Amino acid sequence: MVSSCLEQVPLQAEIRTFDVAIIGAGIVGLASARELILRHPSLAFGVLEKEKEVALHQSGHNSGVIHSGIYYTPGSLKAKLCVEGSLLCYEYCDQRGIPYKQCGKLIVAVEQEEIPRLKALYERGLQNSVRGLRLITSKEIQAKEPYCRGLMALDSPYTGIVNYRQVALAYAADFEAAGGTVLTGFEVKDMEMAKESPAAGMEGMKYPVVVRNSKGEEIRCRHLVCCAGLYSDRLSQVSGCSPEPRIVPFRGDYLVLKPEKCYLVRGNIYPVPDPRFPFLGIHFTPRMDGSVWLGPNAVLAFKREGYRFCDFSIQDFSDAVAFSGLWKLVFRNLSYGMGEMYRACFLTAQVKQLQKFVPEVTVNDILRGPAGVRAQALDSDGNLVDDFVFDGGTGDIGSRILHVRNAPSPAATSSLAIAKMIASEVEQRFEL
Repeated sequence: MVSSCLEQVPLQAEIRTFDVAIIGAGIVGLASARELILRHPSLAFGVLEKEKEVALHQSGHNSGVIHSGIYYTPGSLKAKLCVEGSLLCYEYCDQRGIPYKQCGKLIVAVEQEEIPRLKALYERGLQNSVRGLRLITSKEIQAKEPYCRGLMALDSPYTGIVNYRQVALAYAADFEAAGGTVLTGFEVKDMEMAKESPAAGMEGMKYPVVVRNSKGEEIRCRHLVCCAGLYSDRLSQVSGCSPEPRIVPFRGDYLVLKPEKCYLVRGNIYPVPDPRFPFLGIHFTPRMDGSVWLGPNAVLAFKREGYRFCDFSIQDFSDAVAFSGLWKLVFRNLSYGMGEMYRACFLTAQVKQLQKFVPEVTVNDILRGPAGVRAQALDSDGNLVDDFVFDGGTGDIGSRILHVRNAPSPAATSSLAIAKMIASEVEQRFEL
């Protein structure tokens, strides 16, 4: 197993040095580290991860869908990276022998008023060069999904599913095989420029960035790349960056179909997105293990890595409720938010939503399932930050740090394409 070689390295005896250190061993951080070391094999790269294993949070708590790029604004970075990233993801899984299923996706209109939006989504997908898209009739819906009911659907045959944690572990293995170092149990708390004395010599000046963890241990590096996901805003402010965009955590709770009812769903079944609301709505997602997840909802999480309803952090909660951007988002979407809270508490309310698509699903067919927490970037006006945000900070240290402050969904699908973009940004900024 890859995780067995990701040892917690004692740093007190000798300070480790790297040409480039990457903070965060999620799927984006690992993909970026892998891309950088493949481009620059003569340099020393290290990945710093606060947990004992890699890819434990967003990368290990997601739907597992390989998205095709239908939803995103034509010409946008998200659209380009998703379409490119999905192709790269399939190629990589084939090369590394990682199992996946190209089970397809139907975006289903169940009300007449949804059909114009569905057709507009089809046109958007065509502009984004999404492969194999077609609009299908209610009879064709039932040929693909016998238990699904709808007036019309958008069929995306190249949408798939995979275990993204397995993909992330493969990235880590590639990185280490190329000579990279993964330091787990290294929770970054501080970063600054070294205050060197003449006695430190040239070696000390070669690695001017000091990164310390919560135990007081440190590493030195020439340059630093921060891919910290749920903590990207806090770490960026340490180096003098703007407080915005802020990360507000939203928890998504899934339901799970009982094993004997999984025959009801073959592939991904999604609703037509409503542009008035910030999230996609609940959907049916088959999993690599044969289970079927239903959901998720979207409710404010009281802890940035809180996967249970009772998980609470006073700092995380205080930061969220003190941010004006959150309240502006809440008031603009008050009815939607109240509905999400209601559905989170009462299974019958969620089942009613699901029955619009698969009428045979009943309360007796489902169980409460896992949850994920999404690092949602918000500005002070309450707008969801929908694109990538790079930042450096101020002073001497600002020229040596690249903060990836927002790598929005579908970051897992797009991870290899995002890694190419981040590696190119690193090369340009740091003149590697």
